[in-house]
Amino acid sequence: MKCENCTKKECSKKQRGDENQTPSSNSTGKTEENAELSEFHKLVGERVYLSDCLACDRCVTEEESQRISQQNLQQLSQILSLNKKCDTSKHKVLAVSLCPQSLPFFAARFNLSIPEATKKLCGFLKTIGVHHVFDATLAADFSLLESQREFVQRHRRRNQDQHALPMFTSACPGWIRYAERVLGSLVTPHICTAKSPQQIMGTLVKDYFTKQQLSPDKLYHVVVAPCFDKKLEALREEFYNSLLDSQDVDCVLTSGEIIHMMEEQNISVESLDSVHLDYVFGESEETDIVRHEGRGAEGFLEHIFKYAAKELFGLEVKEIVYKTLKNRDFQEVILEKDGETLLQFAAVYGFRNIQNMIQKLKKGKFPYQLVEVLSCPGGCLNGKGQAQTDSGKPDRALLQQMEEVYTSLPVRLPETNPQLQQLYQDWLDGAESPRAQQALHTQYRPESQASSTPDYKW
Repeated sequence: MKCENCTKKECSKKQRGDENQTPSSNSTGKTEENAELSEFHKLVGERVYLSDCLACDRCVTEEESQRISQQNLQQLSQILSLNKKCDTSKHKVLAVSLCPQSLPFFAARFNLSIPEATKKLCGFLKTIGVHHVFDATLAADFSLLESQREFVQRHRRRNQDQHALPMFTSACPGWIRYAERVLGSLVTPHICTAKSPQQIMGTLVKDYFTKQQLSPDKLYHVVVAPCFDKKLEALREEFYNSLLDSQDVDCVLTSGEIIHMMEEQNISVESLDSVHLDYVFGESEETDIVRHEGRGAEGFLEHIFKYAAKELFGLEVKEIVYKTLKNRDFQEVILEKDGETLLQFAAVYGFRNIQNMIQKLKKGKFPYQLVEVLSCPGGCLNGKGQAQTDSGKPDRALLQQMEEVYTSLPVRLPETNPQLQQLYQDWLDGAESPRAQQALHTQYRPESQASSTPDYKW
């Protein structure tokens, strides 16, 4: 059985129904340099089912595969080792940004609240030689505000621009990869141009932060994220800064890889100091860990829905009621007034639901103006880099614990974040400026599949 849209004569994936087959000895990619299994491919499960197949090996070029294999703990260790040597001219300043969806994972694993677990994680990272540790919730605030503004603009020009609506969210790299490589022009003009929180954080750190602190070529930026697809996203050509000669994000490590590093070093949580996160303005102070409104740790649908209701129709929405359709990962919300449907949004998680959504789009039976699309069933908390058992199956108990600790955080609207408003002015010359458009937005276009790709097991 081959995944839909696969162009290979034989499928190397282990599918449902193939449970009793024995993987070949060559089933996992090896690095050219030392012929050992890369950390990346060790941690990715052997079995890739249809529901997982959003960034399969057919969508990865040989160059990308080589660069992905370098985004691992060994690469970080090399940077740390180099910094311990006497030649300061080759030293790198290490900055680590923590994705909001990763913080509940560490809280659950440490059996602590998210604020306390974050301090312990920061303490560990500082111990091994990291200089700055940031909370990437700030970048998520930027992405939310830019996305909701773009939706309102698209809605207002919907009668003049056939590609204005529906709008699909752009924060999930697995979904973006699938849209560009497989769905093409059917979908790409409809994808929100706001960068994902990861890549906005990359721009913020490499552009704004380095100008306050040091030369950009001296900084090595690591993002801790819940899924492996984020490694692919960091390699995108448009996220390479030619003036700085560097990617906005140099390396992505999954939450599970960080735990693996701690286990290799026999680090106990109790032995770690609690250290406050750093501040992008250069100061180091205690800042509150907050969350966004919405399902899981995403929030795009709810923020855009409430903002659009107020901006377009003058209606205040206090609470959003989800209606479950095919399953809990395909839900919709509707704004009505006097029996008229004003807005109809959907949250679509997981590949099977994405396929059903696309079939509706192809048939012209698509009632939604906005869809929050995520490749992982259950959302980003259920990312493959943190919420799976050793057998590769979802760890449902861990996921439930992550959801509980995340919802315990206080909610803060991005509009009320004073850091955000200061950065819009000091860094971007205002929210509507050309500089803000360049720093916070990108474009997604159809891509042709590579003619030659290595036979990696994902």
